[in-house]
Amino acid sequence: MKSAETAPPPPMRLRELVFGAACAAAVRATARLGVADALGDAPMTVEDLAAAVKTEPKPLRRLLRALSCNGVFAEQRDGTFTHTDMSRLLREDDPDSLRAIALWCTEPWTWDAWPRLDEAVRTGKNVVEDLYGKEFFAYLNEDAPQSADVFNRAMTRSSEQSAREVAALLDLSGAKSVADIGGGQGHVVACLLDKYPMMRGSLLDLPRVVENALPRLREGGDLADRMRIVPGDVREAIPVEADVYIIKNILEWDDESTSRTLRGVVEAGGPGTRVVVIENLVDDTPSMRFSTAMDLLLLLNVGGAKHTTESMVSRLTSAGLLVDDVRPVNPYLHAFDCHVPG
Repeated sequence: MKSAETAPPPPMRLRELVFGAACAAAVRATARLGVADALGDAPMTVEDLAAAVKTEPKPLRRLLRALSCNGVFAEQRDGTFTHTDMSRLLREDDPDSLRAIALWCTEPWTWDAWPRLDEAVRTGKNVVEDLYGKEFFAYLNEDAPQSADVFNRAMTRSSEQSAREVAALLDLSGAKSVADIGGGQGHVVACLLDKYPMMRGSLLDLPRVVENALPRLREGGDLADRMRIVPGDVREAIPVEADVYIIKNILEWDDESTSRTLRGVVEAGGPGTRVVVIENLVDDTPSMRFSTAMDLLLLLNVGGAKHTTESMVSRLTSAGLLVDDVRPVNPYLHAFDCHVPG
């Protein structure tokens, strides 16, 4: 199957953009059907794929053809389909799998929220509370448990992948302790304790989150004797002392919550403490299309925002931190290396 190698003219590109929902829906359908898992290393006919995933062959061909135009799967001259680098990322067993993320970004609530983006832009407020009558995460956990499960799996997989890169980037030689603030299940702190066998760690997050911390960090785990797991709301207090604080992908709420968290870290750590903040940026990054899309989704669901370099530096300095360095972790994350003066 031939595909265009040059960019389409503006009228056709705009037509493609307004049909972007079709592409997102096609990725979601493929992930839910398990097509990427059924397709092995050898080319397969649509009939064989359809039998494997229990669909009708003709509509499956239409689905695969739509995705192949975007580099997800490839159609061969004989009509069979093969994997591409992108389609392999929809496999559950791929070490860099994005299947959970693909499902999370296309969950049912997103289709309710996107059409109200103009409302969110006019007001600057989220639309989820108006849609469902409650705050976003309350809605997920109370009314949409399947979406909450998808969210947890997506965040777990994303954390697993990026935690290794964060640990590889950071030189914490000389530090005796590290605290993972709002660290979820503790992937970052676990990687850092592996890297530094003499270091002690702390994990602070909501009670329902830390009760599902990595087994390695809990009683009986191989890192448990060097770990302290602390239930709490990082927006209210930071009851943890450490030489180094890691804050990854949680400073995307409203400005007041972000400021309270940063001030709490400064007060808990005291002069000389190192603070490393890791965030997606909507400027100076090769992942602009992804980051800006996530930025709009944050506006819709929690009224939050991704940061520019300038806005992040401004919030850090306003909280009393000095920014020493800003470095990329990977194509979509940047690390702001800071310290508390004094």
